[in-house]
Amino acid sequence: MSFEKLGLRAELLKAVAGQGYTEPTPIQTRSIPVILEGHDILAGAQTGTGKTAAFALPIVQMLSEDQAAKKKRQPRALVLVPTRELAAQVGKVMQDFGRRLSLRSAVIYGGVNINAQMVRLNRGVDIVVATPGRLLDHTGRKTLDLSRVKILVLDEADRMLDLGFLDDILAVASFMPVKRQTLLFSATYPDSIKRLADEMLDNPRRIEATRPNLAAEGVTQVMYRVEKLRKRELLTALIRKENWRQVLVFTRTRYGADKLTGQLVADDIAAAAIHSSKSQSIRNRTLAEFRNGSVRVLVATDVAARGLDISSLPHVVNYDLPEIPENYVHRIGRTGRAGEKGVAVSLVCDQEQALLVEIERLLNRKIPVKHLTGFYPRQDHDPDIVEAKRNLKERALEKQKKNMERKSKVPRKKTKKAKTGKRKKR
Repeated sequence: MSFEKLGLRAELLKAVAGQGYTEPTPIQTRSIPVILEGHDILAGAQTGTGKTAAFALPIVQMLSEDQAAKKKRQPRALVLVPTRELAAQVGKVMQDFGRRLSLRSAVIYGGVNINAQMVRLNRGVDIVVATPGRLLDHTGRKTLDLSRVKILVLDEADRMLDLGFLDDILAVASFMPVKRQTLLFSATYPDSIKRLADEMLDNPRRIEATRPNLAAEGVTQVMYRVEKLRKRELLTALIRKENWRQVLVFTRTRYGADKLTGQLVADDIAAAAIHSSKSQSIRNRTLAEFRNGSVRVLVATDVAARGLDISSLPHVVNYDLPEIPENYVHRIGRTGRAGEKGVAVSLVCDQEQALLVEIERLLNRKIPVKHLTGFYPRQDHDPDIVEAKRNLKERALEKQKKNMERKSKVPRKKTKKAKTGKRKKR
């Protein structure tokens, strides 16, 4: 199917063609017509499947058709996202499509000065892309009116619930009209998503672009078993041996991200960290350096698992396995996007075996194991050491066998019979 058959306006078709897209992705093919018909949707799609355009294109088209409301420049569409990076990514897509039809958009998130956002909102916007916390700051200050919002999008809804935004989402919804169109996109379907859908969606259409909870087909998944204290040594060895030029590495904690970054720099590998303790300006600069190649390794916490849009990212590494199995899917979804190929590597120590079991249960498959000489969880697992021990044992047995054969060939000396001590009778 082509974009022309989805019912989009000529201006949007030109915008899509200008970005180099010729055919819609499955999530776009199934979502766009349903959204244009005005239905609520509950859509399942992993990152990198084109889901942002799946809701951005029909939203821009529907808002452009109401010329009277367009002149008032009041928010009529709201997109809620879990992270700043995802807000910036979605905001750019909305801006690119919206300007074709003279629509204005604003991106709102924390970590930056709120005054510039207030000025932008005061000028009038049609579309708002926001994280829940900063959005509530604006509603509390009366700098943002949501009473005329017709379309609400919950993007990466599962991640928002993981981050504890449920109460904030419900609070935001209370400022909006009850009668509206709600679009919920989620890569996974835990019970919390089902309850949220029951709470906020009205007779939704269920759309499955991909099987839930599975990684994109273009991602090759492998793991290396390694001792916990040798993970950094193995990571450095892999980067050098495989000549990885652009690697996104995930750690479990901010402290771990900073520590690993320092170790990689000490190994003469250009690395930088990104996590929630970094200011937004530093995060933006670090991402720019990673994209242009100045930084070879970007070390991140799960704050970056959603929203990082790095074209043709070849490698993702799980330095620490995530405690929430679904986050594994989101992490490796940073590579293999939009049909590209990518490799996801996990460094697994014995202490993470339980986490690995949960991830493989979620994937419904085993992650293939690879080995790098000298890096194994224990010496008795290292095939080089096992082979060396086997050779030593075989040589020892061979030597013992030869000694026995040599001894068997040596002629035995005749020995005199011992006298019994009895005297011969005369």
